[in-house]
Amino acid sequence: MGDSAKERTAATAPGLAAMKAAGRRIVMTTAYDLVTARLGDAVADVLLVGDSVGTVCLGFPTTLPVTQAMIAHHLDAVMRAGPKALVVADMAFLSCHLDHADTIRNAGDLIRRGAGAVKIEGGGRRVETIRRVIDSEIPVMGHLGLTPQSFNAMGGHKVQARKGAQVTRILDDACALEAAGCFALVLEGVPAPVAARITKELTIPTIGIGAGVGCDGQVLVIHDILGLTQGHKPRFVRCYVDGFGVMSEAMGRWARDVREGAFPGDQESYALPEDGRAALEAWRRG
Repeated sequence: MGDSAKERTAATAPGLAAMKAAGRRIVMTTAYDLVTARLGDAVADVLLVGDSVGTVCLGFPTTLPVTQAMIAHHLDAVMRAGPKALVVADMAFLSCHLDHADTIRNAGDLIRRGAGAVKIEGGGRRVETIRRVIDSEIPVMGHLGLTPQSFNAMGGHKVQARKGAQVTRILDDACALEAAGCFALVLEGVPAPVAARITKELTIPTIGIGAGVGCDGQVLVIHDILGLTQGHKPRFVRCYVDGFGVMSEAMGRWARDVREGAFPGDQESYALPEDGRAALEAWRRG
């Protein structure tokens, strides 16, 4: 089942830097409710309450419709599980793009609800925003490469930093985010050699998703790990069980038992004590 709770580094932002220094790889997955929080917390160092909730739970085609209120709602559910992992909450689209004061208030609300840090997408244009949030004593995890909130600007979900100028830009952005005070950096949809170079250059840990094995850790959406998503899956996804198939088969068996009168049985029913049976037999309508 992976590292035991005793072996895991303390669930704090500085704890991740200590893991990198010690050469321990960081395990990160998503959580959106009580069940996924408990499953993820059993093995992960970091739980991300991500705006991916929009696509894997709420049926949106992208993460853009997800609001800050939605993130807060799912964060509340995750925190009720009492996770030991570091909980990071995504800053939703436009929650950190308009005004520094509003950004700090939005980030602070997530911290008040129990998150240990927030995640903000973007590079150079977000550096000053990130610096302001960090100056407010709120830890920030950066996110570079394929940033889903930039879906329209990027022209879709495409691998980033493949060409010369793009490679230079992401290296500069990574260094700028570290200088701004980010405690960790997610690298998504980035060629493996580029991600490995960023990881080597930075003192803060990198967490990859579609960025090769050279990062300090890896993150996958929990629904992808458990095989609960349907349709097209990105190249970087590895399903460890056909969860949708297993649960569909279980639902089918339950429905069949109901229709055949095999559920519920005696073990799922409540018995009636003797005095209750006597009253039942003695009762007459009217």
